[in-house]
Amino acid sequence: MKEIEKRDKHNLLGFTLVEMLLVVAIIGILATVVVVSFKGHGGRAKIQATRASIQNIATAIDAYEIEKGQLPASLEELTQPAEDRGPLLQRVPVDAWGNKFQYQTKGAYEYEIRSAGPDGQFGTSDDLTN
Repeated sequence: MKEIEKRDKHNLLGFTLVEMLLVVAIIGILATVVVVSFKGHGGRAKIQATRASIQNIATAIDAYEIEKGQLPASLEELTQPAEDRGPLLQRVPVDAWGNKFQYQTKGAYEYEIRSAGPDGQFGTSDDLTN
């Protein structure tokens, strides 16, 4: 009887190798699911940041247009201070991938701000614009 009690106490003191391997396998599967589900979030965050930059540039262009009565010839004009105010932009921003924005006027009061997007090439399907 004492021998059975000793064996039972010994079995309750720790985990078996199979139990440990099972726990490690479950943790590995959960980690894989988490990594795969968050993999695309970095790209989406860069797209959102670039869209926010485009909106900030558009706001500065609109303020310039109200002040001067015309659109700026280039984004660099937005970094120049006026007599009664500082610059509308401290510097010409770049998109989340480090590329310059493309700016062009399309008539007297229409303009387009374009980012080359993730591939860095203008004129492709991943371009972002206002």
